[in-house]
Amino acid sequence: MKKIASIILFAFVFAFCASATLTPTDLRCDYAVNPMGVDSRPPRLFWKLESNERGARQKAYEILVSSSPELLAKNKGNLWDSGKVNSDESIQINYDGKELDSWQEVFWKVRVWDANGNVSVWSRPASWVMGVLNNFDWHAFWIGAEDTNIPSLLLRKEFAVKPGLVRAVVNVCGLGQYEMTINGKKVGDDFLSPGWTKYNKTCLYDTRDVTDLLRYGKNVIGLELGNGMYQELGWGRYTKFKNSFGPQKAVAQIRFEYADGSVQFIGTDESWQAASGPITFNSIYGGEDFDARLVQHGWNQPGFDAAKWQHAIIVNGPGGDLRGLSCAAPPVREFETHEAVSSYALTNGDIVFDLGQNAAHIFKISVSGAVGSEVLLFPSELTNKDGSITQGSMGSGKRGNVWCNFTKRTDSTETWSPKFFYVGCRYVQVHCIPATTNGTLTKVKSLAGIVIHSASEPVGEFECSNDLFNRTFTLVRWAQQNNMVSLMTDCPHRERLGWLEQDHLNGPALRYDFDLAQLFTKTLNDIADSQLTNGLVPSTAPEYAVFRNKEDTHHLRNIFGDTPEWSGSFILIPWQQYEFDGDLNLFRIHYSAMTNYLSYLGSETTNFIVSGGLGDWYDLGPKKPGLSQLTPISLTATAYYYKDAAILSRVAGLLGNKEDEQKYSSLVHDIRGAFNAKFYDATNGWYATDSQCANAISLVMGLCEETNRTLVLKSIVNDIRARDNGLTAGDVGYYYLLRALAEGGRSDVIFDMNNQTNKPGYGMQVAKGKTSLTEAWDGGSSQDHFMLGQIQEWFYHDLAGIQDAPESPGFRNIIIAPQPVGNVTWVKASFNSIRGTIVSDWRRDGGKFTLKVSIPANTTATVYVPAKSSETVTESGKPAGQSPGIKFLRFENDRTVYAVESGTYDFQSEF
Repeated sequence: MKKIASIILFAFVFAFCASATLTPTDLRCDYAVNPMGVDSRPPRLFWKLESNERGARQKAYEILVSSSPELLAKNKGNLWDSGKVNSDESIQINYDGKELDSWQEVFWKVRVWDANGNVSVWSRPASWVMGVLNNFDWHAFWIGAEDTNIPSLLLRKEFAVKPGLVRAVVNVCGLGQYEMTINGKKVGDDFLSPGWTKYNKTCLYDTRDVTDLLRYGKNVIGLELGNGMYQELGWGRYTKFKNSFGPQKAVAQIRFEYADGSVQFIGTDESWQAASGPITFNSIYGGEDFDARLVQHGWNQPGFDAAKWQHAIIVNGPGGDLRGLSCAAPPVREFETHEAVSSYALTNGDIVFDLGQNAAHIFKISVSGAVGSEVLLFPSELTNKDGSITQGSMGSGKRGNVWCNFTKRTDSTETWSPKFFYVGCRYVQVHCIPATTNGTLTKVKSLAGIVIHSASEPVGEFECSNDLFNRTFTLVRWAQQNNMVSLMTDCPHRERLGWLEQDHLNGPALRYDFDLAQLFTKTLNDIADSQLTNGLVPSTAPEYAVFRNKEDTHHLRNIFGDTPEWSGSFILIPWQQYEFDGDLNLFRIHYSAMTNYLSYLGSETTNFIVSGGLGDWYDLGPKKPGLSQLTPISLTATAYYYKDAAILSRVAGLLGNKEDEQKYSSLVHDIRGAFNAKFYDATNGWYATDSQCANAISLVMGLCEETNRTLVLKSIVNDIRARDNGLTAGDVGYYYLLRALAEGGRSDVIFDMNNQTNKPGYGMQVAKGKTSLTEAWDGGSSQDHFMLGQIQEWFYHDLAGIQDAPESPGFRNIIIAPQPVGNVTWVKASFNSIRGTIVSDWRRDGGKFTLKVSIPANTTATVYVPAKSSETVTESGKPAGQSPGIKFLRFENDRTVYAVESGTYDFQSEF
């Protein structure tokens, strides 16, 4: 008996000791945690790995996918058992099991083997729910109301739930926006659902589990609709454009599963009831009005008397395919609340509230006063000298103003927030109107701004010893998240359009701060939906505002609607997604459309030179910012033609299309030759007008001949120094200016440009008290644009030194190469990459340099330690070359270079 016990104990100890040092965590499907509405075929699976040991590597994995948590717990993958797969990959794994059905809920887990052949414990289980995979799986019709002028449509359906309900899933699309309730309770916590799309091509539906909201017997589902981007006609208030995809409408269905195995559907049809709601006006641009006296209490609960309601009518949809998670961005949600930091009265009796921060806000007010009294709310980013608000930076004026109106229902205190409107603002001017002439004015007891933005996960943190840089980081980050909804808007008030150049020029900066893989996947679908049949890609997507000169019958779009620096996002965004996430799927899906765009661009050239577009928008020239002033528009347009062709050549090779690879490689050669022949000034060693943009874009895109690179970089530095470290590059050029200087080893120049407050730039905006990045370098125009926020990339990529090795997309191999410059004495930065969190934490004190790094399990890194010599470098108190997980490579340019395995390291050196 003792022998048996000893054997059992030995087996247990051996099993424990032999278990892998790796733990799979953070399981995701199609980039999302436990998503619902998955309609990609096949879904893709991801996980990260954690380990306390250096050099932990995955050598194999096994995935189990089951139809129930009980089967999964028994290690039975009845839908898919991958078996042991010899691979170190942990991202972009295609599901390869049994065909999945609409609404099917699946459960999965993964385990891995390490380099020594030891197997890990199983991960915690994760799940996903399929969406509606076939048109015939829709048991519902599009419905609306006979009165198509209703400002906000209410739809309701009373239904019975049988005993033994096991599961209930709803699929819903309400256009333009919807809020859904079941038995009076809001379903989910999303705002402005569904995401904005080109509705005649794609309509997004949401999938939600509503089992817990239902009860045996009578239930009611309610839908309240708003206009959103789907229908924007101005109606006398400010708007950027006027366009409508049709009147408000919805399609929805609930699928009920019962314990006896039966299935039931309730879908939208003519049995639903319709009425006008208490929202008397709503425009995504102009505001929202709410008359509380029109509230029909209990309308979305059982027992409500709906005798006066009309029957809904079956209508045609807007034409777009109903799509789920595969084309959707993360939902928009409410986050923090900004209470007013101060308020003051104007001479006319209005009160101005200062929320303290320019942000994408929903108003929240609490008011007292007589029934029928009104409160008008006028938002703004700026105030006039007399303290009143001005909406000039928000586009108001000739196009109308922006405001919200709330009318009280009772004599008691009431609270209200808009349901289908938000606005970028810091100030709110309140104007009260009594219920009767000479009546008592409403009193605003409190006013706050609820911050809304995409639920895209923050993944980056940055802090350093330079206070101005920290404030710059915060300035940019506010502008980023304020414009992050179901797409990246340029500003959260005046335009709210998806101007495409910002997505790729700020792509790395954004991706270091937020996980935007889902949002940019949706953006690619928006671009594809907006592309014209001749291949032209408009400058905004979804394209709501059509920029075209009616008298010009030869061009489908003018320069605001067709410019290569903008349209190139169709190719550049997925390339950045490949670099950050190892994702080639966007190219697989849209490759044909991309080649169609490149063909269109080629048709617009003369001897490989493209001449149209906006150029380096908002550069600093002698005139008011706008069209490029310092750089020939044909230079940047042709540079993008080159870049697009170069990427497609590489992608064709990655996709195994050798014919296209060669074709585009030849085109790249021709464009490069024509570009240099036209724009390079060999006498002076610069490009075109010697602007910062012209020289920088030529260097970074690889257009400049290798023998001329030193001269061109010198021209950039000379220009900046001649301007007392002033910049001139605009929207397009500044990204390339930063990259040219950093890649050329001149981050010291970047420091000098941005560590000042007396010239147009980030420092000037901070000195002027701006709380979010502005559209113009001097702090003018829109007060909430992420357009010029490319400095974030430099903070992470260069100052902290967190980089992806070019030959291994998806941060499989990492570079840590900090660039200590100026008076910066320490930097702390982290980036939660698709494979795990990377940390760079450095400090210099006197002649000592300390670099603490963390490299995720299953990855490797090349670490550049600033040092006088390799002999001075230690790690955890011993010579670095003798520490486990470290291999000395070389000493170059005051850096000791090491190959490093995964793990945490503490380097010290003399520097």
